[in-house]
Amino acid sequence: MSKAAAIALYAKELKLPTFADYQAVIRQATAEGWGYEEFLGEMLSREAASRKERQTARRITLARFPFQKTLEEFKFEALPHVEEALVLELATGEFIKRRENIVMIGNPGTGKSHLSIALGIKACTHGYSTRFFTAANLVTRLSEAQTEKRLGRMLKDLAKVNLLIIDELSYVSFPRPGAELLFQVIAERSERSSVIINTNLDFSKWEEIFGDHMLAAALVDRLTFKSHILNMNAESYRLKQRQKAKAG
Repeated sequence: MSKAAAIALYAKELKLPTFADYQAVIRQATAEGWGYEEFLGEMLSREAASRKERQTARRITLARFPFQKTLEEFKFEALPHVEEALVLELATGEFIKRRENIVMIGNPGTGKSHLSIALGIKACTHGYSTRFFTAANLVTRLSEAQTEKRLGRMLKDLAKVNLLIIDELSYVSFPRPGAELLFQVIAERSERSSVIINTNLDFSKWEEIFGDHMLAAALVDRLTFKSHILNMNAESYRLKQRQKAKAG
């Protein structure tokens, strides 16, 4: 076996895939006059960067975003009530470290899903586990888990997630058992881990979703204790795009 083949084999066995490309680093080391320490440092640096990229990609896959969106694509100028500086600070992931929440309130089509996904992807890059659900899908999954007697395991798995994103908490009301399960998931995260919730309704109207004034009030109280409330009300971006397409 040649030395190159042996190195490739060892790199695979030790799960160091970037080491198989050592010849490119040798050429760079020769051209720049590196010593052994510089060469080894560069190899380890490349492996660490590659491993971080793979871990981030895995966290993004596990988050199950319906699509991928970035902050660079977001149109801050369309939202007069949202401070770009605040969003960029949230994108650092420090709010997750502080176990704070984000609630985005606004009419449909103003970018709530886009912004929450972009922040979720940023959280993944910072090493935080993330999970995305629509409110209806989460209630359905919880109800199914309860019926199949695996609710405890699902609740435990959700509790381990650093950032839970719940999209489309809107006018669709839930049956009382489903509303109570959703309440349980959100309430148990209070001061333990972070949640992002997107909704079309002001807090005063959450009773319409949960069908119970006391339940809605208790949830709002827990959710807003350590939260950033973003006013996402603006002209619908999707509506503007449709009007623009018709005009064109």
